[in-house]
Amino acid sequence: MVFLPRSNFSESQETEWRVYNKIAMRLLPFLLILYVISFLDRVNVGFAKLQMSVDIGLGDAAFGFGAGVFFLGYCVCEIPSNLALQRFGAKIWIARIMVVWGLVSAGLMFVTSETQFYVLRFLLGISEAGFYPGIILFLTYWFPARLRSQICAIFFLGIAFSGVIGGPLSGWIMQTFSGAYGLHGWQWLFLLEGIPAVVGGVISFFYLEDGPAKAKWLDASERALVVDALVAEEAGKRAAGYGHRFIDALRDANVWLLAITNFSLLGGTYGLSFWLPQIVKDLGVNNLLFNGLLTAIPFTCASIAMIVVGKHSDRHGERKWHTAICAFVGAGGLVLSGLFGFNPYISLFGLSVAVSGALAGLAVMWALPGTILGGAAAAAGIALMATIGNLGGYTMPFILGWVKQLTHQVEFGLYAMAAMMVIGGLVMLVIPKLNQSRRAEPTFAPVVSR
Repeated sequence: MVFLPRSNFSESQETEWRVYNKIAMRLLPFLLILYVISFLDRVNVGFAKLQMSVDIGLGDAAFGFGAGVFFLGYCVCEIPSNLALQRFGAKIWIARIMVVWGLVSAGLMFVTSETQFYVLRFLLGISEAGFYPGIILFLTYWFPARLRSQICAIFFLGIAFSGVIGGPLSGWIMQTFSGAYGLHGWQWLFLLEGIPAVVGGVISFFYLEDGPAKAKWLDASERALVVDALVAEEAGKRAAGYGHRFIDALRDANVWLLAITNFSLLGGTYGLSFWLPQIVKDLGVNNLLFNGLLTAIPFTCASIAMIVVGKHSDRHGERKWHTAICAFVGAGGLVLSGLFGFNPYISLFGLSVAVSGALAGLAVMWALPGTILGGAAAAAGIALMATIGNLGGYTMPFILGWVKQLTHQVEFGLYAMAAMMVIGGLVMLVIPKLNQSRRAEPTFAPVVSR
């Protein structure tokens, strides 16, 4: 399988093309599976709500708070977790994260009150903290900056695939297992979707390597090619005056601005992911399996958009406008869905545009922090961006739930998310270091065959 197109490499870079595709083939399918598991455990609560609201007396505002409180725990531990990954190595730390979060996720099957729901969602956030930014950091250990938009797009397919797979799967589990052994369908959902994380964590320990220098599945010349390229890239960043220390990330205004864009895009993604089953139900779809199939449509569209936009961004070596335009398109989709909430077909089309814009923008944006930071600064900067971005994952589901309970309509919540995505796109356009980095890093630009 070819993950990276031949057109991204010159005719003299045949060896590089083969080596990086070999690495991508080894890492990306496995990491993609892990991210699907991760995202399922974050958003399956949206499907569980369709039944557990009645069973434990969970209102819309309470659900929105509980769904979002996950991100408070996540954000508290995100930066320490990424620094720990850099210190202890990816294979140990990613395995630790997955085993613990799988156990906590499965434990949600035992909740009987709002308070227990809040506590376990908060603990789930703490348990999973560092996985998402940790993988982003881990990928910078293997791939040069000029290839990372496509690499991130492939990894972020995990969000889209979890929507494609997770919707029908969650609906099927809840409908099929409801009442089995005295358990409700939502209890089976948490149990059956929590176990794979534990299994994935154990496999990660034996399958992953901390970096190319330790990869026994690469021969000596392949290891040297990859390591030398990354060392040269780090030297280029140092020569250009880019931050390398932990404190450099915290002092860099560009990182904070990128974090705001991440907040808007990730907030929109999670807001839709948590509430999409309910939105589809409000459109008149009550069958759980059919609901799951319909919620897969926006994520199917997004998976195509991410690959197309990521490839185009890498080919042209441009990130700023690609991300901003995706944010604006996503906002337009949210507005369209809200305006035509009375028409399920147009509304679902709008949601598909919104999810596609948000996820494609995220894939391109996450190619940036590794190009302006290195070393501990990269670990801290990526974690800082993820921390602030995941606060959007708390804010947007809560706003949607609060607005829906207050007005009995979800449209105003969609408009609020659209406004945030527009702000994120505008912020992306004013980040000063992006133009500087393109001028200062000619060796990082993509090479296109003629």
